[in-house]
Amino acid sequence: MQFIDRIPLPLLLFLTIFMLGAPFAPEPHLLQKMRMLSEGALTQPLDIFDVFWHLAPAALLVMRLARMRNKASKD
Repeated sequence: MQFIDRIPLPLLLFLTIFMLGAPFAPEPHLLQKMRMLSEGALTQPLDIFDVFWHLAPAALLVMRLARMRNKASKD
């Protein structure tokens, strides 16, 4: 998991914000997919992959911040 520590934090923040909002018009894919999930219409494999694709940078950011916090508490 050391590769996560090598990702620059500003880059990871930018990617997270970008992927959570992309595409910006007419509505973000993640918002559309969450609406589909609440309606029970999120059944296509491509749509499910799309959710994971858009959430991947956010998951990496959470892991990176958790690792930074653990490292700081050990010092």
